[in-house]
Amino acid sequence: MLNLAKSDTERLGRQRPPQFKTVWVEIGFVFSTCVSQILSEYFVSGFAVVVPDLMKDLNIPISSSTWPAAAYSLMVSSVMLPLGRLADIYGGRPVYIAGLSWLALWSLIAGFSKDQYMLDICRALQGLGPAAFMPSGMMLLGRTYRPGPRKNLVFSIYGACGAAGFFIGIFFAGLTAEYTTWAWFFWIGAILSFISVATATVCIPSENDRHEGLQMDWLGSGLLATSFILFVFALTQSAYAPKGFKTPYIIITFVSGIVLFAIAMYVERYVASQPLLPYSIFAVPRMKALFVALFFTYGSLGVFLLYATFYCTNIMGASYLQLVAWFVPLAVGGCLIGTFGGFILHLIPGTVLITFSGICWIIAPLLFALAPKNASFWAWVFTAMTCATLGIDITFNVTTIFITTSLSSSQQGLAGALINSIMQFSIAVCLGFSEIIANSVLKKGGSLRHSYKAVFWFEVACASTALCILILFCRIGSAKAGPTDEERQDAGKENDDADSAASTEKMARSPSENHSENLSSSSDSLNQRVC
Repeated sequence: MLNLAKSDTERLGRQRPPQFKTVWVEIGFVFSTCVSQILSEYFVSGFAVVVPDLMKDLNIPISSSTWPAAAYSLMVSSVMLPLGRLADIYGGRPVYIAGLSWLALWSLIAGFSKDQYMLDICRALQGLGPAAFMPSGMMLLGRTYRPGPRKNLVFSIYGACGAAGFFIGIFFAGLTAEYTTWAWFFWIGAILSFISVATATVCIPSENDRHEGLQMDWLGSGLLATSFILFVFALTQSAYAPKGFKTPYIIITFVSGIVLFAIAMYVERYVASQPLLPYSIFAVPRMKALFVALFFTYGSLGVFLLYATFYCTNIMGASYLQLVAWFVPLAVGGCLIGTFGGFILHLIPGTVLITFSGICWIIAPLLFALAPKNASFWAWVFTAMTCATLGIDITFNVTTIFITTSLSSSQQGLAGALINSIMQFSIAVCLGFSEIIANSVLKKGGSLRHSYKAVFWFEVACASTALCILILFCRIGSAKAGPTDEERQDAGKENDDADSAASTEKMARSPSENHSENLSSSSDSLNQRVC
């Protein structure tokens, strides 16, 4: 493969990918992936709104109220890496469509839940759907679009749909809670899933993406999933355990989770022939620090979304429909960033963008932490929501484009799985710590408002930690058009081959030529000395 000229990479980075015969097929492809991103947030944000009605109708005790929400995120984070590997092995299209179909099925069944246990099972099985279609969807986007403005625009729209999905979840949850029954919240999600499945079936190109050489790392997958489940269970349940963290079963599950995670890391590093987390991913410059920063960023996101909802309804007295209106800035801001972000990501260095977004992400929870008792919407909530969308959407766009561009096409499924696993696992972990913090304040005699404020201060600490890591250790340039990872590797091989060929040709020359050349060189050297 010849090295591409700069003009060629610019042109290829702007034109429609050759997999799409018409622009309408490309629009359908992007629409399906965007709906899948909306669905992943829809069932997180909207569920927080319908929880009070679910607790009342299904007789769920307060000690078990967090499990229907945690089961979803926990399942997603636990099995996403193995499913991302399946997408790399068998191709993104079948895994993506299967994940959406699975979510549609269990969303439909969840609407018929009769008790707490059926709801918990449905929520956990729902999580298998996003665990499949989120990494495979990102894989399809990463493989289809080469670095350049078109990829920046598509990924910006995809990222903005996260904020839109959060708002859509609250919107339909508020409508169903106000006018119908909570079951329709699940059934509307099932309808959206079926629409995305139908569009994907028609518009996603059928290509042979199977990688015969890749294999599943079953041992590493099992150890990682089990360690995640035990660790998050201990954190979440410790807030309601009789003796808190001193309760025996909490200690056992917590320690077991840490030990199994350490064993999993050993297996991945030294035992597995094809590890689920290959070292090559972490060998990319700045990647390890970026993953740590994303853990704190996405963890604080989960805390903000849930506790901002609680604060607005329980402290500020917002009705379901008011809550929908108050979250409009989050959705509108996300859509605007998605629309215009793709036109500037290749112009402004990524470090500048994530520094700005990191500061905004600190301000959002800080406003809730400092809000007075009779805080007004415009001064406090509106400003916080605006800063939140600037904080999370810009960070998501810049870091996702950097990660997917830095890895080869055979690792795009793993890249998507890793990004979303960090997101879901950090949300589950930080929500567990938030529950502990809120309950400790209440046990000491603090009010519900003060318990929420303590949680927001915890989020400020997480967001500040993420910003410090991003500034100190993560230097990201602008997302300009350029060669893909494979083209960079091929260019390197061509240069090596050319150097090797030149060396071989020189060695193959006749001895007389070499002798003549040596005499000429010696003569030149002597003449220089004489002069």
